Amino acid sequence: KYEDYLSYMKENPDTPVRELDSVEGIKGGKVLLTIHFVKAEMMLAFLRDYNDSASVIAVFDKLYRLLGEDRFTVIFRVCLTDNGSEFSNPKAIEFDERGKRRTRVFYCDPSSPYQKGSAERNHEFIRMFIPKGTDFAPYTQEDINLMMDHINSYSRESIGNRCTYEVFAFLYGQEVLDLLGCHRIPPQKVTLNRSIFRREAKHEI
Repeated sequence: KYEDYLSYMKENPDTPVRELDSVEGIKGGKVLLTIHFVKAEMMLAFLRDYNDSASVIAVFDKLYRLLGEDRFTVIFRVCLTDNGSEFSNPKAIEFDERGKRRTRVFYCDPSSPYQKGSAERNHEFIRMFIPKGTDFAPYTQEDINLMMDHINSYSRESIGNRCTYEVFAFLYGQEVLDLLGCHRIPPQKVTLNRSIFRREAKHEI
């Protein structure tokens, strides 16, 4: 519960928090799982065919294998999410196949998106590229990665006019970004609209 989250953070105030959420296209269609790194203001997004718990668990299993146990447990110490059905199997997220704890999952109070407001605000960037009600079906994970590279390369006053990739690299190392497939876009080339997608650019030409 959220009150448990508050208690845990009071006892462990320096613990980094990851806010989990889903971004829908059309009802019943493909959906994004977003993972927001609050302190760095960085967000990862993973395209899923269905908005179910199995697909969320698959993303965490993939990240666990990709980063390795030691890195993963340092980076993903606490996850905060809502009560959506896609997050309804916390044990499978929290523990690996050997039963070893890899993270802790806490839930916001019902109908309280402001309790993970950092992720909600960052979703506004995604909507600059893919507006609400747009089907995610035409997009690939490569498209989503490119979109997030532009979003995460955007300099923000809230983090000292640096981009989120800079802050994340300072906290966890460039090697982690490389493993995650993150690529920094030069400041003068950062674009916050859908023209970055090749199909859109061709259409406009």
